[in-house]
Amino acid sequence: MGPLKYVFQKPMPTGKLAKWQILLSEFDIVYVTQNAVKGKALAYHLAENPVGGEYELLKTYFPDKEVSFIGEDIVEAYDSWRMFFHEAANFKGVVIRDVLVSETGQHYLVFTKLKFLCTKNMAEYEACILGLRLAIDMNILELLVIGDSVLLIHQVLREWATKNTKILPYLHYVQELIKRFTKIEFKHVPRI
Repeated sequence: MGPLKYVFQKPMPTGKLAKWQILLSEFDIVYVTQNAVKGKALAYHLAENPVGGEYELLKTYFPDKEVSFIGEDIVEAYDSWRMFFHEAANFKGVVIRDVLVSETGQHYLVFTKLKFLCTKNMAEYEACILGLRLAIDMNILELLVIGDSVLLIHQVLREWATKNTKILPYLHYVQELIKRFTKIEFKHVPRI
């Protein structure tokens, strides 16, 4: 007689969890329970599932969840363009994303996955540079840049010195891009 084999199975979800699992399986989405859902999840999903061809809106309604941006009302009208930048890292890599918002509230999203090893600070600079280059390509001359990176904001504003030799080229490149705008401001929004 051979060795005993033990098979462990996860408990089957019941109630609301079972309902969501069934609804999500239609879209090839696997539901995994976790304690907290972070805003980064959206960036990961968008970077790993690019939209090809004609875009169709997702018609699924999630009554228990609300998507919001805390700390800045992005619906409020401004007299200039705004750019929100963010980086998100996990074991699969780093995703950077930017949202440009026009004076009228029109949103332009750009995101990409970095295919090289980098530090968190380097990824934050990559995200900022991606958004600045998009704004330049769109001929935007006045811009309010909003991000959650204290280090990047204070270094760009020349309030903090930069000693890291890996960050210096990024900082110099951002300083060169800034010269392309007639008016540019940087604002730090604390990470929630």
